[in-house]
Amino acid sequence: MSAQKDKPASKPRAKKLTDAEQVAEFMDKLEHPLKAEIEAVRNIIKNANPKISERIKWNAPSYYTSADLLTFNPRSQKNVHLVFHHIAIVQVKSSLLEGDYKDRRMVYLTDMQDIEGKKAELERILNQYIELAE
Repeated sequence: MSAQKDKPASKPRAKKLTDAEQVAEFMDKLEHPLKAEIEAVRNIIKNANPKISERIKWNAPSYYTSADLLTFNPRSQKNVHLVFHHIAIVQVKSSLLEGDYKDRRMVYLTDMQDIEGKKAELERILNQYIELAE
């Protein structure tokens, strides 16, 4: 009869954070001069359409429905930079959308006044974009 070896006690597994919890944690830890502005744009995006979900992708808050749609680029310290990266964005016409890339467009917002002034247009873009991307 062999003696059963003592197994080391296993560590409890850390609970995997939900996508929303991961974004909240990212925002809590974010050190950025426009953190409040990023949070304001984040709220506009999340509230623009109930189909939009958020998660961390490419080391930044990213938004999707059935397809990946847009991601913050937090490396820019001078503005809030959004990258719309689904090819459907090229069909959306707006003076907010910058760049002449074949498959993406950029949006740059500078401060709270700029964000508030462009909120309705950003919401329109998001809703048209979702309709085209799905």
